[in-house]
Amino acid sequence: MLYHKLFSSTLGIGYIKGGGTLAAIACCICWYLAWAGDYPPLLLSLLITLLITGLGVWSSTIVEKIWGKDPSRVVIDEVAGMCVGLLFLPVQLKYVACALVLFRFFDIVKPLSIRKMELLPGGWGIMMDDVLAGVYTNILLYAVVWFKLF
Repeated sequence: MLYHKLFSSTLGIGYIKGGGTLAAIACCICWYLAWAGDYPPLLLSLLITLLITGLGVWSSTIVEKIWGKDPSRVVIDEVAGMCVGLLFLPVQLKYVACALVLFRFFDIVKPLSIRKMELLPGGWGIMMDDVLAGVYTNILLYAVVWFKLF
């Protein structure tokens, strides 16, 4: 049980006020430090993202039974969504920072059917709204990179 609490709270970040934003920032820092100045290795970054997402669904389902519906302490969903937002993009500070801002916008405002994802059962509802926010972030940033807007 302890490992589910630790994982779903991203090593305790979820216990801090503003934990969702802090978890997203921590993810950005790790992603940047791992692959700065280059594209992340395709298979490895995809595997890490899928692993975090899958384990996040599992752990979130477990801790939701203890902490209640969509508990604020669960912030692994922000990490998974942020990873999705950063996939396939060059790891440059300007893109990572832009991804963070876009992701938090989509995660907080929840436009374009993101809110509907919360209706999924258990950990799926906790995780998938952030994964979809990451997808929208990634699409927008990929367009920015493709069209060389900055």
